[in-house]
Amino acid sequence: MVSPSFSELLAAAARGSRLLEEDGVLSLALPLAGSAETQLDPLALLPRLGADQHFRFLWDGAPGLCLAASGTTHSLELSGPRRFELAQRFSAVSLSRLVSVPQACPPLARPRILLAFSFFDSPLQERGLQDGAGVAGVQAVLPRWQLSRQGRHCWLRLQRSLGGGVTARAVAEELWEQACTLEQPIDPAGRPAALERGASIASRSRWEPGYRQAVQQALELIEAGSLRKLVLAVRQQLQLDRPLDPLDLLGHLRLHQPGSCRFLWQHRCGEALIGASPERLLAVRQGRFRSDALAGTAPLGEPAEGLTASAKDRHEHELVVETITQVLREAGLAPSRPRQPRLARHGQLVHLHTPITATLGEQQPLALAAALHPTPAVAGLPRREAMAWLRSLEVFERGHYAAPIGWIDSAGDAELRVAIRSGRLRGDQLDLTAGAGLVRGSHPERELQEVALKLGVLQQQLNLPLSPSANAPW
Repeated sequence: MVSPSFSELLAAAARGSRLLEEDGVLSLALPLAGSAETQLDPLALLPRLGADQHFRFLWDGAPGLCLAASGTTHSLELSGPRRFELAQRFSAVSLSRLVSVPQACPPLARPRILLAFSFFDSPLQERGLQDGAGVAGVQAVLPRWQLSRQGRHCWLRLQRSLGGGVTARAVAEELWEQACTLEQPIDPAGRPAALERGASIASRSRWEPGYRQAVQQALELIEAGSLRKLVLAVRQQLQLDRPLDPLDLLGHLRLHQPGSCRFLWQHRCGEALIGASPERLLAVRQGRFRSDALAGTAPLGEPAEGLTASAKDRHEHELVVETITQVLREAGLAPSRPRQPRLARHGQLVHLHTPITATLGEQQPLALAAALHPTPAVAGLPRREAMAWLRSLEVFERGHYAAPIGWIDSAGDAELRVAIRSGRLRGDQLDLTAGAGLVRGSHPERELQEVALKLGVLQQQLNLPLSPSANAPW
């Protein structure tokens, strides 16, 4: 699409402002031009995008959809059992109040509500205050700036409420000036060079003794029939020798996790959730629904070949598939799935993977997310009992770990990933979280090895040095 002239942009903004109702928001979009790949890379351009804004978001599905956002036009933050329902309502109302110009734009450029849920409905206040992870049940943001790219196409969007000195002309001028800034070449001595400079780890917390004890308790519950599965996680705190930029860490994840979706959620200064999720809770595209069952893990190489033959891993995986399909049937969908799981590689790890698809009816995406979350891949079975035991056996607040993160757009399309392979960065402290699924037949030492493998691979992919014993058997 040919970019409009400034006068055409002004005229479009004026037309849009005349359609605004009370509490409406002008959503003005502009296609960007550029020839060099880095010029239109939202990951590289996010520091330039509303540099004075506290909120920042990145959804890096390159070579698919890549989305950067900053600033807040409207937002929602709450906890409680109705969080998915209220987030769906907030999304619908916020998007309905937009006057989007131009109205006809490609799907990649649609306005989006950005969403980050916590694992539990509400944080444990005393535990949340202790470790700083007491995040709200849901945070939803209609961003001020949205930069989206897919293939060779890139669009910039600005969303502002008019009034109080903010006019349609001022919005058009602000958008035009930002577009000119983003289209300038990136300094070759900038971010790519920063990726070569890794940080050192000054100290790391020990998680193995407490995890070994929790695993033993969980396996006793499973053997007694109280649980069919439980996914226990650990959190390792890394004290770094200097503060790190979360975008540098995401640049490393892009290099090492090309098959995953990299994400950033930075709701306040000095603290950021980063990760590279291989697991799709749901995706909605033009009335088609998809969810991914992902359970069973092995390192790349010969051990991965044994996943499909492992009775324990196949059983663990099938529990996830059966639960997702049952939930979808109860929601009125007719899900379909391949008969056998496939192997899916994500960086240095391989998983059993079964895609589950359906035709969507009148169901709302976040209502389905509420029914699906948490799947047995990240919690356990039965769900309610597993959630209660996780509160008891895990000595940290999960926060965003293993919870849905993603977006919903103005046409009702949506995607939510499960925030695994993730960490929370606070200055020079990085907290990494990983877990393993326990079922009948699980061996404690093997589960410790799986968690250590996941933590070690994530550290390597973040360009952080491993301790000498990081990959050693326990």
